[in-house]
Order: sequence, then C-alpha cells, then structure tokens
Amino acid sequence: MIRAAKPAQEDEMTELNAETKHHARPHRRPGSRAHSTSQSTSQSTSQSTWRYAVAGLSASLVGLGLARFAYTPLIPALIAAKWFSASDVVYLGAANLAGYLAGALAARAVAARIGAVQSLRAMMLLATLSFFASSHPISFTWFFGWRFLAGFTGGIIMVLAASAVLPHTSPAKRGIVGGVIFAGVGLGVAASGTLVPLLLQQGLPQSWYGLGVLACLLTLASWWNWPAEVKTDATPAPSHAKQRHTSLVARALLVQYGLNAVALVPHMVFIVDFVARGLGQGIAAGSRYWVLYGLGAIVGPLVTGHLGDRAGFGPALRAAFLVEAAAVLLPTVSTAPVSLIVSSVVVGGFTPGIVPLVLGRIHELDPHSTEQQRATWSHATTSFALFQAAAAYGFSWFYAQTGGDYLMLFALGGGAVVLALAIDLALALTARKA
Repeated sequence: MIRAAKPAQEDEMTELNAETKHHARPHRRPGSRAHSTSQSTSQSTSQSTWRYAVAGLSASLVGLGLARFAYTPLIPALIAAKWFSASDVVYLGAANLAGYLAGALAARAVAARIGAVQSLRAMMLLATLSFFASSHPISFTWFFGWRFLAGFTGGIIMVLAASAVLPHTSPAKRGIVGGVIFAGVGLGVAASGTLVPLLLQQGLPQSWYGLGVLACLLTLASWWNWPAEVKTDATPAPSHAKQRHTSLVARALLVQYGLNAVALVPHMVFIVDFVARGLGQGIAAGSRYWVLYGLGAIVGPLVTGHLGDRAGFGPALRAAFLVEAAAVLLPTVSTAPVSLIVSSVVVGGFTPGIVPLVLGRIHELDPHSTEQQRATWSHATTSFALFQAAAAYGFSWFYAQTGGDYLMLFALGGGAVVLALAIDLALALTARKA
C-alpha cells in the first residue's frame, strides 16, 4: 500500500513543482503592451504640440514682433538719413496699424480660400519680403504700401496662428501653449531694443537686410512644423438660455479686450518719451525702460498662460485686469525708479500676456465648435485693433491739447482697464443671481 501510494505522491509533488515554476516564471501582463503604446503615443503627441507651438511663435515673431515693433527704433535713423520727413514717418507707422486692422478683418476669408496653414506660410513670406523691399526709399507710396502689407500679415497671423495650433492641444495645456505662441511678440519688442541698434551700426539698408534674413530663417524653420488643417465641426445647439448668456459674455469679452488695448497705449507709445523728456532723464534712460518693457513681454504670456491652465481662464482674466490696472496707474502715484521699473515690466508682460487668457476664455465659452472659436477670436482681434488705433490717435491729440500731460494719459489708460474689470464683475454677479 505504501509502495502503491508513493508514485501518487511523487506525481502530486511533480505537479506542484511545475505549478510553482509556472507562477515564478516572469510573464507579461495582458495590458502592458497597450500601456506602452499609449505612453509612446502620448509622448509623440506632446512633442508634436510643442513643435506646433514653436511654429506659432516663429509666426508671431515675424509678423508681429519684427514687422511691427522693429520699426520703432528705426524711426530716428529714417529721419536722420533723410529717407522721409518726421511727419511722413508718423504716417508710415499708421500704415502698419491700418494694415493690421485690414488683416484681422480679412483673415477668415483668406483662410477659407487657401487654408489656415497655407495662409500663415504665405503671410510669413510676405512679411519677410517687406523687409527687403523696405531697404531702399524708392518712394513714399512704395514704402507706405509695404508697411501696410507688413501690418496686414500681422493681423492675419494674429487671428490664425493660435486657431491653427490650439485644436491640436489638450485643454490642460492650452494656456501655456498659447503663451509660447505669443511670446514671439515679446521677443520682437526685445529685439527692437537690442538687435536693431546693432544692425544700425552697419547702416540703414543693412538693418532691413538683417531683419529680412532673420525673418527668412524663421519662416523656413517653421515651414514643415505646422499641424494639419482642422475641419470645421458642427456642434449641438445649447439651450436658448445658455446660448443667450454665452453670447452676452462673448460680446462683453470683445469690449473688454478692446478696453485692454486702450490701457496698453500709454506705455506702448509714451513711456520712453515720458522718462526721457517728461522726467528729464534723457533718451538713454527712456530706452532702458523700453528694454524692461520688452523683457516683460517675453515672460508675460508664459506666466498668464500657465495661470489660466491652473486657475481657469475666467478667474485668471479677472485677476489680470486688476493687476494690469494697478501697473498702468502706478506712474500717477509715484515716478520713483522702482515704480517705473515695476510698471514697465508688468504692462510689458500684459501686452502679449492678455492674449492667451482671452483665447482660453473663448475656448471655455464655446468648447466644441472650432469654427465659432475662430470667428470669435477674429472679432476679438478686430476689436483690439480698432480700440488701439483709436486710442493711439486720441491720446496723441489729448497730449497735444494738454501741453504734454503724461500722467493724465496713464490715468485714462488705467481707467479703461478698470472699466473692463467692472464689466467682468457685473457679468459674474448677474450670472450668480440668475
């Protein structure tokens, strides 16, 4: 009996050992390959997102940063070289603003005809060409036309760059990606205070050539990094009450964005002259504050975009209006160097920094319809251009009528952004009651 039972025990032990070895043997979990593939896809998507963002940055740097802001430090050289009179130079600056407004109005029609990405490529090429075309003063009409075209390309790029990239971005990163795109504006402001003076040492035509070469390199670098076109989508119609509220908030946002443009004008146009002549500190001191303004403009959209991602774009925009109002009004309280430094950096930061917040707010208001987002953003850009042009001319007239009252200009600018904040708070209170 014992001998008969032994083989049975051995068989049981053999089976047990086999089972133990089977469990001890390392094996692949069923979902591990899928998890690895998902992680790889996520990394690839993230890399593509940042590649698209850098393409957007290049576009804003060429069409907005360089084509617009690099002209400002060239103005004294244009007058000194007798290319144009002082009054002609002012009209040439206005041509860029008019072109920007025309571009903002035409952007959607151009995109509908040839596509957003093709439009962006074409506008970067035209902006590049405008630098080379401006290297010789053939005639005032010639120069005016190219300055208008440079502004036109900027208006189209402003409308289309973000709307081409953000649909490919996860909602959690839209703020920071928008900040990267419009950091190009800040880089252009910084370049206007650093690169252009270096180029001018080689001569005025060479300065235009240098800007053209830089724009050409940025255009080539971004050419193949744009995302595929996003097809327009149909979104389910919300309830009538929600639709009315969203429409009201969107229309108010257009006004707020325009008022923000008004608030930026005193620093954008007068801060250098205020320090140089108003405070009697000289052009060199005024230029240093412009460089600080440019440094703020580089960092600003990255900070505000990150804040929008973390706190939500509605609350972030409200906080931005409050901080910006304080910074714009600060010179009316104190003209000490520390006050002027803080004011220049903060307002410089909000010059492009308000853009990702407004863009993100538009996506929050209508999260499903890409076409509606593009339409609202186009209207917002048009509102900004209109308010800014009106404020630039209006403040210049007011400055002349008051004999150079700079502080009143800062007070008016601060009042504009306070009004924007009041509209936002009133809407929030109305929504809470409803």
